[in-house]
Amino acid sequence: MATSSKAKKRTVRLASGRKRARQDVKLNAHNSSLRSQFRTVVKNVQKAVVAGDKAKAADLFKAGQSVIDSVADKGLFHKNKAARHKSRLSAKIKALAA
Repeated sequence: MATSSKAKKRTVRLASGRKRARQDVKLNAHNSSLRSQFRTVVKNVQKAVVAGDKAKAADLFKAGQSVIDSVADKGLFHKNKAARHKSRLSAKIKALAA
């Protein structure tokens, strides 16, 4: 009998547990979507910086700040993590001028 690397999920017996499991599926999907959106914003700004396009990078960063802040406000990431990302992206954009 081969054992899989992932443990088999057991079904929950209590009604409250079943409801929690149903809600977790929806919450997990929503959080994954937000996390993906955050990564995309950061990646797009970094690509513009690497390309050397300061105007495009600044525009993308300005639009992306609200996404980064909203993810932190929803508790998906800590506020310090959001601040760290914004700070580093902003520093990279400023370094393009030099």
